[in-house]
Amino acid sequence: MKMNRISALAATFLALALWTACSAPKEETTEEAVVEVVEETPAPSNTVVDIAVSSPDHTTLVAAVQAAGLAETLSGDGPFTVFAPTNAAFEALPAGTVEGLLKPESKDALTGILTFHVVAGNVMSGDLSDGQVVTTLNGQNLTVSIKDGKVMIGGATVVAADLAGTNGVVHVIDTVLLPE
Repeated sequence: MKMNRISALAATFLALALWTACSAPKEETTEEAVVEVVEETPAPSNTVVDIAVSSPDHTTLVAAVQAAGLAETLSGDGPFTVFAPTNAAFEALPAGTVEGLLKPESKDALTGILTFHVVAGNVMSGDLSDGQVVTTLNGQNLTVSIKDGKVMIGGATVVAADLAGTNGVVHVIDTVLLPE
């Protein structure tokens, strides 16, 4: 009989515990997750090609770069230093020169001329020194001269310097450089 009493008492405690657990008010916890969706917009492109494209003084250079198939290359990682002749510089070439260079059969010659205006690296005007020799992408050299604050590269005068882009720098020059 003692065992029945203990069993009955244990059953009562168990029933009481279950009843308490089931009848206790439920605390519902809700967590609100706030998720902010941020669309990543790429930084605006400002490559050395973009700098030339945005300049009204470089439409001939842009046409030449496109005709030579160099726009994609010069829009790449770089860095590139571009000595960019103005439209007036191209107009100073002998009559018919530009038109002839823009023809598909002249692509190699045009590419050679254009790559003679590009140096690997990000060369700011303050990095240049008188007598410095720089090697262009076409493998030939250009000599820098600085006199009375005037910077020249291969005989062309730098008329605007340090136009910084995301993949290099552009220096505007007043003459089309012609490789040997």
